[in-house]
Amino acid sequence: MKRFSRILFYLRSQKGNIVLYVLFNVLSILFSLVSLAMLGPFLYLLFGKEQLMQVKPEWHFSAAGILDYFKYVLSQLILNYGEVYALGAICAIIIVSIFFKNLFTYLSYRVLAPMRNYVMTKLRSDLYAKILELPIGYFTEQRKGDIISRMSNDANEVEWSVMSTLEGLIRDPLNVLIILITLVYLSPTLSLFLLVLLPLTGFLIGRVSRSLKKQSTASQEQLGTLMSILDETLGGLRVIKAFNAEKILRSKFFHTNDTLNHIRNRMNFRRDLASPLSEFMGVLVLSCILWFGGKLVLGHQAGLNADTFITYIVFFTQIINPAKSLSTAFYNAQRGSAAIQRIEEVLTAPVTVTDAPGARPVPGFQRSIEFRDVSFSYEDKQILKNINLVIEKGKTIALVGSSGAGKSTLADLVPRFHDVTEGELLIDGVNIKEYTLQSLRELMGIVTQEPILFNDTISNNIALGTEHVIPAEVEHAATVANALNFITHKEDGFNANIGDRGSKLSGGERQRLTIARAVLKNPPILILDEATSSLDTESERLVQDAINNMMQNRTSLVIAHRLSTIRHADEIIVLQKGEIVERGTHEQLLKHNGMYSRLVQMQEVK
Repeated sequence: MKRFSRILFYLRSQKGNIVLYVLFNVLSILFSLVSLAMLGPFLYLLFGKEQLMQVKPEWHFSAAGILDYFKYVLSQLILNYGEVYALGAICAIIIVSIFFKNLFTYLSYRVLAPMRNYVMTKLRSDLYAKILELPIGYFTEQRKGDIISRMSNDANEVEWSVMSTLEGLIRDPLNVLIILITLVYLSPTLSLFLLVLLPLTGFLIGRVSRSLKKQSTASQEQLGTLMSILDETLGGLRVIKAFNAEKILRSKFFHTNDTLNHIRNRMNFRRDLASPLSEFMGVLVLSCILWFGGKLVLGHQAGLNADTFITYIVFFTQIINPAKSLSTAFYNAQRGSAAIQRIEEVLTAPVTVTDAPGARPVPGFQRSIEFRDVSFSYEDKQILKNINLVIEKGKTIALVGSSGAGKSTLADLVPRFHDVTEGELLIDGVNIKEYTLQSLRELMGIVTQEPILFNDTISNNIALGTEHVIPAEVEHAATVANALNFITHKEDGFNANIGDRGSKLSGGERQRLTIARAVLKNPPILILDEATSSLDTESERLVQDAINNMMQNRTSLVIAHRLSTIRHADEIIVLQKGEIVERGTHEQLLKHNGMYSRLVQMQEVK
């Protein structure tokens, strides 16, 4: 039950509906039993197989007493109004009983459906909220396709394997319990025999289903891998075709798909065994009851007569279908528990970058950003070591170094995408951990090397994260970013949809939109991961002009790939293996004739 604790947690707010659901199911079961109770003994009496009762029996609350009383009522109907009238009365009672049985069954569904949908809506919402909350470092170790699989396939598995069986997990045990209580009431001796046999059948069914969760976990993992391959294929289709790699990707996908097929077949074989196995075990128990109970009736033992025995058998047959449904629900729950476990892994993942207790909003940016003896490690691998750097307000600082030197990591520490492992990062002399994440990030605008856009309009992409924006402000931001010209040539202008990840735009157009987004936010601090390194000459000039416009009167931290773009930086920081090896202006570093000078020469040779 522990694995379903989150679902039970969500259901805490649905206590009223749960009570109604249980009540409607109990009433449905009771009306079903009434319709069954009318058949055997009373038809036996009606068709003259048993003597009519003319003397009213004494009332006593027992199975035999209740049956005798109803036999007397039926006998009076036959004697006073005739057999056809009595038969009609029995039919009417059965029709009314079945009507109310199905009415309460329908009402139970009406109560259950909103509960089930509420739980799934809450589960998906919490999962998405947690994905937004988790630090960026978490996703470097996770496949994007696997995360998508947990949100889609695992959530669907929970819905269909667990939530769809919630009905059976509540209704069927109630059904079995009420019938068992009735059976104990009819014949304690027979029921004692029954209560010995039923746990044995339950044990056998449980043994068969034991490995289902393990197989389901493997299935969901394979499905996550499959989604990852698909995501990589869609993202890298140009490269796959250019390098004739279709065969490799096809082989990889087909192998994973075949493995998934094999696992799912084994899962289905076990799941499909639930219903026939439970039915066979039920009939086996029924045969034992027939043999044992028949001996008691024929031997006139334990006060069991033929009428009561027939009613007992009729009631017992009603356990078989709920037992079948319950075993199927149990199998499905085992299968769904693996999906819940995978979702729980995301929901319970530690959020390492959070607001500290008592964190306050940043009052503003007045003087400087300071790295004081900052080191950063990730999974025991040191990426930055003893960084000491002061970025004065209004200055432009450029980060230079070979790939893997730690430039992006150092920049990511400023908006707290990661937290420093050692040392302090301060704004105006105050550790940034003392400020709220939201207010800290409101100070910053970020333009990445790869433009990050969304399948929405141009206007909404520019205004992303900025509230209460008027069209004139969006237009001004586009003008500063040199984007207004191409936007106005679009048929729908600012309302034009740019497609998935901005696929309807050129590389330069996409980058200018991300710059316009940063301009509209109007932050005092800019973090720029060289936005021109992958553009053609004309686009590079337009984008660089837009960046220069944006950087005016702002504090900028620039990750430089093309060194020609940072000649006028106030200070250039050269990183190597996570340490600062050189620092100074462009002219100073060239005179030093060190690593920076070699990097400049290498680019000039190119």
